Amino acid sequence: MAVNPSGADMKAFLADDPDQPIVMLNLLRFAPGGADRYDAYLAHFRPFAEKVGASVVYFGHGADPVVAEQGQDWDAVLLVSYPSRRAFSEMVRDPGYQEGTHLRTEALVEAVLQPTVPRG
Repeated sequence: MAVNPSGADMKAFLADDPDQPIVMLNLLRFAPGGADRYDAYLAHFRPFAEKVGASVVYFGHGADPVVAEQGQDWDAVLLVSYPSRRAFSEMVRDPGYQEGTHLRTEALVEAVLQPTVPRG
């Protein structure tokens, strides 16, 4: 299961209104010991997010789901507000940011990155 976006993923992502503000929903399933590794990734991530005008809206660990199919529970949820899709793309292309992405990869066995847009 992929935990990082591919080049094709990013091309499709930017094709849909690159200047549109988004809140990126991250659903995270940790590898054994991955929660601490993900904390290290977040410490690396925050300065690069701030550099492009993004901010963490919420980060929390999952509790037992109230309603979910088997396997739909997640270890953590992260919401990050980006001023635009382009800002997200700029961040993930930054060589300094890329130096720390191994922390995220090592922390996770599964992830969903879903851009969301305000409604109304």
